[in-house]
Amino acid sequence: MGRITETVKVLLIINVIFFVGSQFLGDYAYQLFALWFFENDNFMAWQFVSHMFMHGGLMHIVFNMYALWAFGGPIEQMLGQKKFIFFYFSAGLGAAFLHTLVNYIEFKTGYNALLDAGMSMGSIEQLLKTGEYSTAILDSVPRETLQGLYQSVNTPAVGASGAIYGILVAFGMMFPNVELFLLFVPVPIKAKFFIPALILLDLFSGLTGYSLFGGGIAHFAHIGGALFGFIMMWYWKKNQFNQNRWD
Repeated sequence: MGRITETVKVLLIINVIFFVGSQFLGDYAYQLFALWFFENDNFMAWQFVSHMFMHGGLMHIVFNMYALWAFGGPIEQMLGQKKFIFFYFSAGLGAAFLHTLVNYIEFKTGYNALLDAGMSMGSIEQLLKTGEYSTAILDSVPRETLQGLYQSVNTPAVGASGAIYGILVAFGMMFPNVELFLLFVPVPIKAKFFIPALILLDLFSGLTGYSLFGGGIAHFAHIGGALFGFIMMWYWKKNQFNQNRWD
């Protein structure tokens, strides 16, 4: 957590450029670069990468870029530049994959529930497009199911958080006893305790829908980034990655 390494600096600059650009382009930027569910007309394949550089607001990008600076530099120094780039984008793609998979499961569950309740495919398509539905269906299907189905298709994912969770896991594995000083915790906490606790909190929030940090958080994207980050670091540590840097 010292000087800014070269790749981290470039990533910071790209994220800031995307954020500033999105302030000028508004919704159009999010239509193009946020990660939409593949049933949405806005979905494009490049969004699996571009969404990593989009953010939902000032505090969102500030926290993510602070974490990238604080934890990314030491990991880049350990892995080497090329391996760090591979690691960063792989964790981000892993996050997008798990987020999309969970979204798909929720979508299919809700879609099938509506079909079983007697809702026509045309009415379901109208719901997915506009969010509108006949109140008569509420006798058979909870309102939450209808809202959840609509949101699964029409709520895009943005942010570097998935890739950063991969970096956090790598940091915890490489520097487990480093004490982290956090704004919202008055005492230092070792990385090997704080980072697993953060991931477990995301898992709890993803499974229950209850979040200490409010709504609109892609918890399973965080978990996906952490999982893919762990797999890569476990493999590289097992194969003595420090002797095979990709400089």
